[in-house]
Amino acid sequence: MKKLKIILFLLLAGTSFEIQAQELDANLQIRPRFEYRNGYKTLIPEGQEGTSQISQRSRLNFNYKQDLLTVKLTFQNTRTWGDVPTTAAADKNGVAVFEAWAQYQLTEKWSARMGRQVLSYDNQRIMGEMDWGQQGQSHDALLVSFHPKNHQLDMGLAYNSTAENTFQTPYTVANYKAMQYAWYHTTFDKLGLSLLLLNTGYEYANTDADLLVDYKQTFGTYLTYKTGKLDTNLSFYGQTGKSTDRQVSAWDAAINVGYNVTDAFKAGLGYEFLSGKATNDGSTVIKSFNPIFGTNHGFNGYMDYFYVGNHLNSVGLQDAFLKLNYNIQKWQFALIPHVFLAAADVVTPLNDKMDSYLGTEVDLTFGYNFKKEIVVSGGYSQMFGSKTLEYLKAPGDAGHTNNWAWLMISVNPRIFTWKK
Repeated sequence: MKKLKIILFLLLAGTSFEIQAQELDANLQIRPRFEYRNGYKTLIPEGQEGTSQISQRSRLNFNYKQDLLTVKLTFQNTRTWGDVPTTAAADKNGVAVFEAWAQYQLTEKWSARMGRQVLSYDNQRIMGEMDWGQQGQSHDALLVSFHPKNHQLDMGLAYNSTAENTFQTPYTVANYKAMQYAWYHTTFDKLGLSLLLLNTGYEYANTDADLLVDYKQTFGTYLTYKTGKLDTNLSFYGQTGKSTDRQVSAWDAAINVGYNVTDAFKAGLGYEFLSGKATNDGSTVIKSFNPIFGTNHGFNGYMDYFYVGNHLNSVGLQDAFLKLNYNIQKWQFALIPHVFLAAADVVTPLNDKMDSYLGTEVDLTFGYNFKKEIVVSGGYSQMFGSKTLEYLKAPGDAGHTNNWAWLMISVNPRIFTWKK
C-alpha cells in the first residue's frame, strides 16, 4: 500500500511540470458479485449441497498521454469476502498489476506497445480480456500495429520465464513459454473481415528430462455483415502443430444471425461446432479444439460447463442456441436457451454408444443502469442435463436441480482528470 501511495503521488506531482499536450485520467472500479452455485461448471454430485459466496474486483486505472506517448497502469485486487480475518495484517491476494504498458506512435500509420496488456480481438473467441473473471486476462507482450485507413495489422510476440535465471530453468507457470501472432482486419461496406494466425509454444520435459517447446498454430477468419436490421457473423478456426510431442488436428466453426425486430427487441439464432475426440479413440492425435485465450464465459452457456477451465481434450461440443434481447430505457433483459450435443462419439468402457445429446441450459439475465457510474446486473441459469452429460461429468447427478444465480454491482467513478 505504501508503494501504491508513492506511485500515485509521483503521477499527480508530475502534472505541475510545463509539458505540452499532456493528459492524465484516473478512475476506479469496485465490482462485488454474489453467486449461488448449485451445479455451476459441473453437475452437483448426489448428497452434496450448493454454496454461495461474494467475490470482488477493485481496480485503480491511470491513463496518461503526452504527445505521441500513451501509458496505462492498472492495479487490482481480487478477493472473496472473508478470505482473511477482519484483523488481518496482510491481504491474501495483495495488489497485482493488471496492465502496465507504454505505447509510442512511431508514424501516422505505425505504433508500438510494450508491457503487460490486454490482447482482445473480434468477438473474443480466441483472444479476449476475460472480463467476467474478476482477475481478467492480460499478457506480457510486445505489439506493433500498422493502421492505414480502413486496415489494421497487429503483430505481437511474448517470451516468458519464471525469473531472471542464470541457467536454463524449467518454466513451471501454467502459461505458454513463447507466443507470436498476427491479426489483420478490414471492412468492405457492410462486410468486416478479420484474419488471425496465432503460434503458441508450451514447454515440457521429454523422457530424457530435456526441456523442449512444442508449437501449436491456431488460424482462421472472422466475418461480420451488418445492415440496419441484420447483424450476422461467421467464423472458422483450425488448429495444427504439436503439443507435448503429440500432433494437433482440430477445428471450430460458428454462425450467428441477429435481427432487430424493433428498436427495443432483437432476436438471434446461433450454432457452434468445436471438434472433439471420441472416448474410444486410441489415437495420440489431439482432435479437440481449444479456444486458448478466449473469453469463454460468453460462449456455450453462462454456467461454464464447457471450456472455462474444463472440457478440454474431450468429445468437443455442438451448441445450438436462441438469443432474445429486450432493452427499455435503463433496463436490459436477455433470454438464451442452449441445446448441447457432443461433437464426437461418447462410448462407455463396455462399448455402448451413448446419445450425443448433453443437455439444455436456459440463461436469464438483466442489467440496470442505475447511474452513469453504477450498473446493476444479475441472472439465473439452469442446466437440464442428460445421462451422457452425467457420464462425462461423473460423479455429477443429472437428476439433481442444477442451477446458478448471480447479482453484481459495478461502480466506476472517475476520480481525477487533467489536461494541458
